[in-house]
This record gives sequence, C-alpha cells and structure tokens, in this order.
Amino acid sequence: MAQLTDVRSSLVRAAHSAPYLERDAEKALAVRWKYQKDDQALHQLAQSHMRLVMAIAARYRNYGLPLPDLIQEGHVGLLEAAARFEPDRDVRFSTYATWWIRASIQDYVLRNWSIVRGGTSSNQKSLFFNLRRLRARLARHGEVSPSAAFAEIATALKVPQRDVELMSARLSGPDVSLNAPLAETDTGGSDERVDFLVDDKPLPDETVSNDIDSTRRVDWLNSALRELNTRELQIVRERKLSEEGATLESLASKLGVSKERVRQLEARALEKLRLALVKRHPEQFVGGRA
Repeated sequence: MAQLTDVRSSLVRAAHSAPYLERDAEKALAVRWKYQKDDQALHQLAQSHMRLVMAIAARYRNYGLPLPDLIQEGHVGLLEAAARFEPDRDVRFSTYATWWIRASIQDYVLRNWSIVRGGTSSNQKSLFFNLRRLRARLARHGEVSPSAAFAEIATALKVPQRDVELMSARLSGPDVSLNAPLAETDTGGSDERVDFLVDDKPLPDETVSNDIDSTRRVDWLNSALRELNTRELQIVRERKLSEEGATLESLASKLGVSKERVRQLEARALEKLRLALVKRHPEQFVGGRA
C-alpha cells in the first residue's frame, strides 16, 4: 500500500514540474511514439498532460472516492489515448485525450461508487453524472414538484422519466448492509436487517413434497374415474374438473334430461368416486372422507 501511495505521489509531483507542450512539440512526441515506439516520447507526452488528468479527476471528487485513485484511473485513460492517437489528423492530443481520461474515470466511479452495479447503459451513465447537476439547477429557479422535475430532466437528457425516478432513488441514500444491526435483543444480541426480510414462499423441501403429493393424488383420481360410466364421467368432468364448471341447465340440455336428473347422476358419481378412493387407499382417508 505504501509503495502504491509513493507511485501516486510521484505522478502528482511530476505533473506540476512538467512543461506545457506547444502544438508542434506535442505532435512530434506523438509521431515518435506512434511510429517508432519511443518510450521516452510516450513518457514526456503523458507527463506533460498529467495536469489535465488532475483537473478532470477533481470534478469527480464528490462521489466519495479518493482523489489519488481518480487521478490514477485518469492516467490509465491518458495512456489509452496515447496508444490510439493518430498524429496525422489535425487534432490536438489534449483534446483527444480528454475524452479517454473522462471515460476511464467515469468507469472507475461507476464500478466503485456502490456495491450494486449500475449505470451500465449510456442512458444510465448520463443520468448518474448529470442528475444532481440538473436537479440543483432546477432548484435555483424556484420550487418545482418532483414529478415536474423528473419530466424536465428526462427531456433534457432524452431518457425515459421512469429511468430518472429510479436513478434519483438510488442516489438518495448510501448502500446499507443486510447484516447491519438495528436494535439489541433481550439476549444481548442485535437484530439485523436481514431478519426482517420475510419470504412467504414454502421451503424447497415443502415444494418438492407438495409436488409429489399432487402427482399422487392426480393418479388416484384418474384411477377412481374409471369406475364411472360415460355419462357420469362427462358430468363430473364438466361440473367439477373444468375451470369454469358447467351449470345444471347446460348439462341437462346437452344430455336431454332434467336438471334434477343431472343432480342425481352427479351425486351418484361423486359417491362412487369416494368409495373407490376409500377402498384403494384406506390409510389416506379417515371415516371414509378424503
């Protein structure tokens, strides 16, 4: 750790002592590195732009991350810019490097600002780094309702309003551990947040047991249904085993009998099913009841 701190300190000292580069000198160094792989040229080019790295890194110091770490990440972006820079184009290296330095620092902030990974899309990144600024600007112009502020920010950044609301909620508070203590218990210990996260779903062994029982009951019922004749089976299926359940009137019309006759046939079929189940599985039924 001490060695890493020394490296960072040396980068800062070197940045303050490095001279500014004129356009022609900057291009000459870039050409030497691009085409001759001159390490000394790369060193001079990077060292002379460390002040730029430090200036950009300072803009992100309010995200709760150490400034030396931000500077180190910006230096990584600076070296990436040097590797990709085309000196033959009419662009200053400092202009080109600014984008890579900022991108490297932003990626570092997004990776380390929270233990929950966020800001993976371009919309989310834009929101993360601009939401506070836009919200503060709106506040300076007077009281604005939250919904109106969200709508205006969404329009300004060209993102869905729902994304603005979600990001605002994320930025409203820090990460909280589920194992953080809440209050001491009577036994001298302390309750944790995780203790209050209740899952109403059954345990895995209960789920498996219920699935097995359901399959077994379906097999029992299918076996008992073989005791019914064709008309009784039709009545039971349409009255008891379908989602909607046929009415006595509809079945009476379909079978060409009265409603009372359908009711009698249904009662007889259910009794036959009960007796068949009791006979085949007496251990599962008490007093002849399922």
